[in-house]
Amino acid sequence: MNPLSLSYYTVPELSPPEMVTVAAEAGCAHVGLRLLGGQPDGEPMPLLADPALRRDMKRRMADSGVTALDANTARVLPHTDLDAFRPFLEAAAELGARHVLATGDDPDEGRLAARLGRLCDDAADFGLTVQFEFVSWMSVPSVTAAARLVARVGRPNMGIALDALHYDRSGGTPADVAAVPPDFFAYMHLCDAPRDHATDRESLLHTAVKERLFPGEGGIDLAGLLRALPRGLPLALEIPTATLARTMDARSRVARAVAATRRLLAGL
Repeated sequence: MNPLSLSYYTVPELSPPEMVTVAAEAGCAHVGLRLLGGQPDGEPMPLLADPALRRDMKRRMADSGVTALDANTARVLPHTDLDAFRPFLEAAAELGARHVLATGDDPDEGRLAARLGRLCDDAADFGLTVQFEFVSWMSVPSVTAAARLVARVGRPNMGIALDALHYDRSGGTPADVAAVPPDFFAYMHLCDAPRDHATDRESLLHTAVKERLFPGEGGIDLAGLLRALPRGLPLALEIPTATLARTMDARSRVARAVAATRRLLAGL
């Protein structure tokens, strides 16, 4: 069975320690850490800014047995000060994360590869991998483009964090995923989404950060995707449901997400 991780966007109303408790109650082995909003000069998230909160988080994880799967997000743009990511990397390592999530938006692929290579080298100093998330409206829009980028970067601690929504909205197919070297994948973000959708950037962004669906409740071929990926990958449940959250509490939503995921896996 694939180990499950609870991502921040699924329960953004919870504090990080509360998120750990809810994840443990639902049977998740891991959580995702929201440390940075993208650019290192932006407003830091509380878990990065507050050492006392990190200490509380570590105690809660130790008591529950839940560990940190990944920390997000480092967005690499042409002007990004890569040195400024080091506090993010240090905090991720302090909290026991295995991976850091990165995105990139730069029309110059060679420059982006070089800068991501530098980020990988810095992450390696902390025992971390960098998992690149392609996004359909950015300069690396598909799993095929992401695989080409990872090969160009050429670092052993870099891979692809495949998000089911971005994969679907990019027009990806299981054959595209199967063509990628299996060791490029360390984990994936699982969700579902409506089959019919608007294609403008604003609508795509809204769905991504506010209104996804639980596995099996939308139109993404999740079974085909999972069969194309290496067996046993950790699945990070990234399922923001802002409308539903008005009437259903975090525990209930996470329980529903876990139950839907287990039904999906049982049918493979």
